[in-house]
Amino acid sequence: MEADEEEGVMSHVVVGYDGTSESERALRWAVEEARLRRLPLTVCHAWRWPYPISFMDYEGVAIVRRMGEHMLDHGVSLARELAPGVKVHKRLDSGGPYDSLVNQGPDAELIVIGSHPPDEMPVGSTALRVPARADRPVVVVRSAAARDGQVVVGVDGSAGADAALALGFEEAALRGWRLRAVYGCWEPGAAPDGDLSLFGEEDKLRHVCGSVLERAVAPWLVKYPTVQATTSLLLEPPRQALLEAAEGATLAVVGARGAGEVAPLTLGATSDALLKHAPCTVAIVPQRIG
Repeated sequence: MEADEEEGVMSHVVVGYDGTSESERALRWAVEEARLRRLPLTVCHAWRWPYPISFMDYEGVAIVRRMGEHMLDHGVSLARELAPGVKVHKRLDSGGPYDSLVNQGPDAELIVIGSHPPDEMPVGSTALRVPARADRPVVVVRSAAARDGQVVVGVDGSAGADAALALGFEEAALRGWRLRAVYGCWEPGAAPDGDLSLFGEEDKLRHVCGSVLERAVAPWLVKYPTVQATTSLLLEPPRQALLEAAEGATLAVVGARGAGEVAPLTLGATSDALLKHAPCTVAIVPQRIG
């Protein structure tokens, strides 16, 4: 890893930049995050020798590295132009962007990356791999932020959902956006304590799940009294409920893993579906972000 001489920050916003239009949108989002949070911004670029090691050409490697340096410098210049008051650092890594971003570790307040359009994300995409492994919130930017925005947060009573509410309310407060907490409870894994008998009594299901939703949101309403927040209990599968809600949102926030059982290095089904299909920017939050 090669970084500039100012890299000793304990908390900062991190963004991956590779010169594409997707990464430029991510950079613009990250600059605004850093400005609103009053944090430094670190712009990262990972360069990589594109041929097998048997074709290693040291002069060619030097050229590829310099190209990476120029790409990174361009991103840094754009960031400073967008927000002159934000301190901007740079980090040049060798290897793939996935390792570069995941290895940011606890120094990062959050990680921001660009994304392909919905339904066009390739298998093995960095935008899928980083949220599954990072121990920081990851914002996957899919579209430019609207001035009058709305944050949609997925709620299911899990620790991951509580972490998502924390970030969702924080973003809404920082940006002056509205917030909608959505609980899609029509799925066995979404029932509190796995009580499948609730699905035979719709009124009881509404009452029990509605109580879970209101209890989850209540402390955040107290902490962020200026945020205009609403709750929606929907008798739909969580993925369907959140994808529908994301149609009218600027940002959708979910925990990396919800109430269901998933492998520790794998995204939950709902967060995976949002990353692949939601039309808006998506934030994936691990259970422990402190």
